[in-house]
Amino acid sequence: MKIVSLKAAAAALMLAGAVAGGAALTVAPAYADIAASKAMVDAAKAAGKVGEMNTGYLGFVGAPDTGALKAAVDDINNGRKQVYAQAAAKNGVSPEAAGISAFNTVILPKLNPGDYYQDATGKWTRK
Repeated sequence: MKIVSLKAAAAALMLAGAVAGGAALTVAPAYADIAASKAMVDAAKAAGKVGEMNTGYLGFVGAPDTGALKAAVDDINNGRKQVYAQAAAKNGVSPEAAGISAFNTVILPKLNPGDYYQDATGKWTRK
């Protein structure tokens, strides 16, 4: 099984607005929507409400939110899903493998101190 390259995963995540505010894909929400979602999610991550799951997607550390924060998490996760599918097709792996690779090689190293993430067993851990 191939591992998605760091360069491909990083570029993919930036396109999805997941790491660095990236550009919108033609099928993703407009750039302003992604930027607003990212800002909301960043604040929720700092507050310990949202963390990075070991699958490459965002998740709720505690009880899931049902309002605007859930919509923002969904926006970013939908962008990531598209990016992982593209990276998977390019690298001959499953989208799930692309997400896990992105988590390990791109997302985890960029977490801020105090951010939550899932360890290999799925337990929420604070960096």
